[in-house]
Amino acid sequence: MDEEYDVIVLGTGLKECILSGLLSVDGLKVLHMDRNDYYGGESTSLNLIQLWKKFRGNDKPPAHLGSSRDYNVDMVPKFMMANGTLVRVLIHTDVTKYLYFKAVDGSYVFNKGKVHKVPATDMEALKSPLMGIFEKRRARKFFIYVQDYDEKDPKTHEGMDLTRVSTRALIAKYGLDDNTVDFIGHALALHRDDRYLDEPALDTVKRMKLYAESLARFQGGSPYIYPLYGLGELPQVEYDDEGKVCGVTSEGETARCKKVVCDPSYLPNKVRKIGKVARAIAIMSHPIPNTNDSHSVQIILPQKQLGRKSDMYVFCCSYSHNVAPKGKFIAFVSTEAETDHPESELKPGIDLLGPVDEIFFDIYDRYEPVNEPSLDNCFISTSYDATTHFESTVSDVLNMYTMITGKVLDLSVDLSAASAAEE
Repeated sequence: MDEEYDVIVLGTGLKECILSGLLSVDGLKVLHMDRNDYYGGESTSLNLIQLWKKFRGNDKPPAHLGSSRDYNVDMVPKFMMANGTLVRVLIHTDVTKYLYFKAVDGSYVFNKGKVHKVPATDMEALKSPLMGIFEKRRARKFFIYVQDYDEKDPKTHEGMDLTRVSTRALIAKYGLDDNTVDFIGHALALHRDDRYLDEPALDTVKRMKLYAESLARFQGGSPYIYPLYGLGELPQVEYDDEGKVCGVTSEGETARCKKVVCDPSYLPNKVRKIGKVARAIAIMSHPIPNTNDSHSVQIILPQKQLGRKSDMYVFCCSYSHNVAPKGKFIAFVSTEAETDHPESELKPGIDLLGPVDEIFFDIYDRYEPVNEPSLDNCFISTSYDATTHFESTVSDVLNMYTMITGKVLDLSVDLSAASAAEE
């Protein structure tokens, strides 16, 4: 093992896997170190015995829950947009050769106490019970504007410069009510709070277009796909006299390197806390009610509907994504924690689940790096947030790539290359 590498990547979260792939494609000599068993890294997947040990303190889950090895419960579950940046990155790295995706059945939003399917096109807007008849017509016009909008073709801009016009002003032009704005901003554009309303509208229009393109790509019930991936002993990082990273030691063997890439759990003295996430994980024997019996689904509960500062997310997947035994469903409820009481804070999301077989509660801290990578050659990712989709974290990966290599990643790739992995 006494070799020198350009980069050693520590941890097997999706961010680390992607960076390892991107750097390898670039021709760098990369060593990707895996953990032997579950250790607590942020985005590990646990079997039932590991899950029971983590939350119940023993390794004897009840027999009625089924075989432990049939469970593969992601600690940070994330959907990704079928047509999004992350999928382009994965194709670029050829990660799609060993990472399989499956379409997600449904995308829903919580509005006025009920769960509704998210309309993504002008035709779906006309059918949606989220809006009254006149509002539907206004929303349809707005959806057509977004669908036809082409940044390079001024004829589609209707006289508006979306790099200057705020989202609030664009929406006002179509006369949409607050209720409609709420689901467009949070369930389609996937904004996490309402700051976007006073920011240039171009970002929101692009996000809405991405949602619609991703939906069309699968002809499915949602624009999301969900990957199946695995786990990750905690290696020790070694430094030279100048404080620069020079290698990694694991089980008595040292590998030398020029740079280290890792998540915050590996270098706790080089990160600071930036918040916390409240989370519930439930094992159930049925799909979430009112989601058309979807075996995999995302429900977004916009902050305004709950009287909170940040959105809440419900995520469910099942044996159809190989994460639980047949007949079992795994649901997650998460939000940026505003109190120290996850049980009561997460109640609005948990109330949507119906009866649960088991439920686990958790609060975890979020961290961001405070080191200077140019001095120590340590490149640390930011902790995952409460969202259940990956578009919000892919920018961290792309920024880290640029810091490590000094160049911007070219993502103009042919997305049809992913079709082999979409079965």
